[in-house]
Amino acid sequence: MAEATDVVLVGGGIMSATLGVLLKELEPSWEITLIERLEDVALESSNAWNNAGTGHSALCELNYAPLGADGTIDPTRALNIAEQFPHQPPVLVIACRRRQNHRQLLHPYRPAYVAGHEHRPLRLPAKTLRRIQIPKKLFERMEFSTDRAKIAEWAPLVINGRKEGQPVAANYSAEGTDVDFGSLTRQMVQYLREKGVKTEFNRHVDDIKRESDGAWVLKTSDTRNPDRQLTLRTRFLFLGAGGGALTLLQKSGIPEGKGYGGFPVSGLFFRNSNPETAAQHNAKVYGQASVGAPPMSVPHLDTRNVDGKRHLMFGPYAGFRSNFLKQGSLMDLPLSIHLDNLYPMLRAGWANMPLTKYLLGELRKTKEERFASLLEYYPEANPDDWELITAGQRVQIIKKTPKKRRRPPIRHRNRRPRRRLARRTLGRIPRRINRRTLDDQTHPPMLPKPHFLMGRSSERTCSRLRHQAQRQPAACRRNHQPQRQSIGHPSSMMGK
Repeated sequence: MAEATDVVLVGGGIMSATLGVLLKELEPSWEITLIERLEDVALESSNAWNNAGTGHSALCELNYAPLGADGTIDPTRALNIAEQFPHQPPVLVIACRRRQNHRQLLHPYRPAYVAGHEHRPLRLPAKTLRRIQIPKKLFERMEFSTDRAKIAEWAPLVINGRKEGQPVAANYSAEGTDVDFGSLTRQMVQYLREKGVKTEFNRHVDDIKRESDGAWVLKTSDTRNPDRQLTLRTRFLFLGAGGGALTLLQKSGIPEGKGYGGFPVSGLFFRNSNPETAAQHNAKVYGQASVGAPPMSVPHLDTRNVDGKRHLMFGPYAGFRSNFLKQGSLMDLPLSIHLDNLYPMLRAGWANMPLTKYLLGELRKTKEERFASLLEYYPEANPDDWELITAGQRVQIIKKTPKKRRRPPIRHRNRRPRRRLARRTLGRIPRRINRRTLDDQTHPPMLPKPHFLMGRSSERTCSRLRHQAQRQPAACRRNHQPQRQSIGHPSSMMGK
């Protein structure tokens, strides 16, 4: 017997928790059930040790302010994110007001861009800021410097031990806030429990079906005891399972899920938990991605506050595992390939061959080669203090793209009808003479029956017929030249 509920949230991450809080605030009487495959919430992408487990106000990522081919900077994306970040969503306000421990959610830091001799320092001058009319004067207090002593005040680990002759430039912003999505998720789920929301942990979704009346039926099993089955029936279903949402979408069988595929990419980071080293760095230092690298591979040296302790992280490095989640199955990728998404996945791999080659090159790197990239940002780094961890499992969604429609031929308004054009043309220039009749002396050669030429323009048609007339045999042109006035009937085409 299926258990009825108003809302089912699949996945114990920041997305399900956010939606659950909003629904509970708008409709307190609704019954909500949250399902998580693991033993607790925020253990996958929303965890603070994942690359996506924290969020900031876009003050330091160069991807948000790309450099164009003409040398200009487009800050549109950075401005949009920076404008939205001060207006925190209602769920953050609710969590801070109800739980009273917002210090675990928000961590101040100092963002900075750092570029070496092979990079161009990026800067938004005051003239540019006035021209684009940034609201609330965002980025107004950003500083730019090439002074090593000044940069050492902002990020001492970046300057200590660096060669004296190496030029360094940096942009610096004193404002910066890092949101811990893992801590935020746990507090919001605790708030939902107090409001009567039912949570089911260690639950794996085996099947999803949609009934004729639009309701959803979910069949789940306990990961510790498969015999403990639970069937839920709901009118509203939300899949917030990260990379695992693709597999659930395919299980649902709805037409909207056809043709979608996914390719997993792992994110590797170096982590330093030495308190003495972490105490010297309280900033996010971003650089530029290497030539040919994807935008998501921008290297950065981060300060990460987890459970009240400060750590350092550097990365990312590309990795590959066939599971869609960090704690998923290695058969996730093979089992997700169906007939409807096989061609889009092969097509995407062929169209992104440079990215495929970059990924293969990253996979061949050793730990020493990866550590060499860290030395560019932290010259005095000690290899014994850094460990390589998997800081996230990202699934690139692949879908069919609509076929490009062929452009219709351009039709000119002054074009005359083709049939009338062919008649006028045939009345002026003779067609090719039948060469088979030249050997027959009893029957003089005749022109073939006139038929209409479907030419595109009068000029092209006339040139074609003129070329055919020039290719006629010399004897035919000399002895059997037809009269232009009587070309309309075969009997008048006879030679004299």
